[in-house]
Amino acid sequence: MLFCFCLFCRMKKLLIAVLLLACSHVHAQLPVTRYETSKGTESVTYYEAIAAWKQIDKASPLVQMLTMGATDAGEPLHLVLVSSDASFQPQQWKQKNKVVLLINNGIHPGEPDGIDASISMVKNIITKKLPLPSNVVLAIIPVYNIGGSLNRTPFYRIDQNGPTEKGSRGNSQNLDLNRDFIKCDSREARSFAQIFHFVQPDIFLDNHVSNGADYQHVMTLLTTQHNKLGGVMGEYLNKTFEPAIYKSMKEKGYDLIPYVNNFGDKPENGWGAYWDGPRYSSGYTALFGTFSFVPETHMLKPYAQRVDATYKLMQSFIEFAGTNAATIKTLRKQQQQNFIIQQQFPLGFSADRSQFTELTFKGYAAEQKTSNISGLPRLFYNHDKPFEVTMKFYNFFTPKTMIERPKAYIIPQGWWKVVELLQLNNVQMQRLAKDTSMQVEVYMIEDYKSSPRPYEWHHINTDVKTNKQTQTIRFRKGDWYIPMNQTANHFLIQVLEPTGEDSYFTWNFFDPILGQKEGYSAYAFEEKAELFLQQNPAVKQQLDLQRNTDTAFAKNGRAPLNFVYQNSPYAEPGFMRYPVYRVR
Repeated sequence: MLFCFCLFCRMKKLLIAVLLLACSHVHAQLPVTRYETSKGTESVTYYEAIAAWKQIDKASPLVQMLTMGATDAGEPLHLVLVSSDASFQPQQWKQKNKVVLLINNGIHPGEPDGIDASISMVKNIITKKLPLPSNVVLAIIPVYNIGGSLNRTPFYRIDQNGPTEKGSRGNSQNLDLNRDFIKCDSREARSFAQIFHFVQPDIFLDNHVSNGADYQHVMTLLTTQHNKLGGVMGEYLNKTFEPAIYKSMKEKGYDLIPYVNNFGDKPENGWGAYWDGPRYSSGYTALFGTFSFVPETHMLKPYAQRVDATYKLMQSFIEFAGTNAATIKTLRKQQQQNFIIQQQFPLGFSADRSQFTELTFKGYAAEQKTSNISGLPRLFYNHDKPFEVTMKFYNFFTPKTMIERPKAYIIPQGWWKVVELLQLNNVQMQRLAKDTSMQVEVYMIEDYKSSPRPYEWHHINTDVKTNKQTQTIRFRKGDWYIPMNQTANHFLIQVLEPTGEDSYFTWNFFDPILGQKEGYSAYAFEEKAELFLQQNPAVKQQLDLQRNTDTAFAKNGRAPLNFVYQNSPYAEPGFMRYPVYRVR
């Protein structure tokens, strides 16, 4: 018996020695990055980052690096998968009930904290310095905005305390990629959608660096708004998930605070939660029932400290995901099932200033001093006067409108750009097998405002007013029928309802309907209009009423003629008619 015990001890020691040797071998193969050699003052370049990840992939069977789509920069977008059991297929993760954490880095390359932190984190995972729970999978985009990362100088983000060189905010088309998740003007956004629906993350992190006010906190956190996320996930996010992350980070030496959305004001006066609409990464991912967060380290803190805070935050999310995996998976399943059967969806939200959360804010006294540039008073934060204050954080919103879910939407095939965006997002849809006439709900655009200057390649349509009618529309074979019995329902409501803040109508995809293509010559139409009024006394009665009650109308010779035209079969049916039809 003693012999067996001794043999067991020797075998155990041998196994430990083999594991240590293997670990040492892996460690020797791992890259040493510019961030490490510069002692935290420099960030890796794009090509250095990709080379480092290729080396990590080669060194460990727990890591797999994939090429996932194109970018405007001409370089491929990469995705790094990290799994403790070397399982790299989403179907395997689903079978094993693993929580998937998707991490996006470098959407704004002047904010590279996550790029360097992610490399350090995965190196520590494969060398066993940082545990990766067996029920958690990491999916990491090493550098998202490659064009901006390649456009690198010491002069971007001049307010920011490191690193030495930084990339530009705009991508290769000078687009802000964190405004592109709905409209997909960039190849990056299209590739992201591919990645997102491939890994189907339970949790999403998009690493950033803040602008704005000065304060003591190293890390702030933008959490997708819990009322907007809604349902069981929204409640869990607000009451359990987010508080746990705050507690974990405090234990790691970092007091979190919600993202400070104050520019030139005093944060201690309180502030509202940042509204991450669907155009933003966290707003987009939340539409599919994903817990979504945007960490924002403080721009004035040293780069090494910011990278450390980002590392520790990702670690906190990994730990929470591992401990609460079963709950996270259950809640997401419930939420997505509810999307399928939910009868009403919110469209637009308003801040509820009657409700708030009290937080401890650690700031610096905001004071005034004379500007050496203008000679006038200007704001500065006095670091000799730190303070702590209990302040109000307004993080409650109520829906502006509730939209009744239709049985389906129908989109004519001519609007192929919109169809492609829906397909990109795994929307289930089928083509009509034959020409079909159908009674449907139709939105007529009554009024809207369009921005005079372009914003991210578009002139945004706002203040949209519609008039809903029931019409019989003849659809052609090949038009697209989109049933509203799928997990993409929430996404579909937001992009297809014309009054949505980031709908495809808002982003100009349907602007051709706002221009009239058919018309008439007044002198030639007079006789036809007169005959039409004789044959349609009800329209004549309406015309007479308008003429008698509207002086300006009565004095405008063209106005009555146009009235007749618009109320006759001669009027262009597609003018101002929104070409997405609701089946009831």
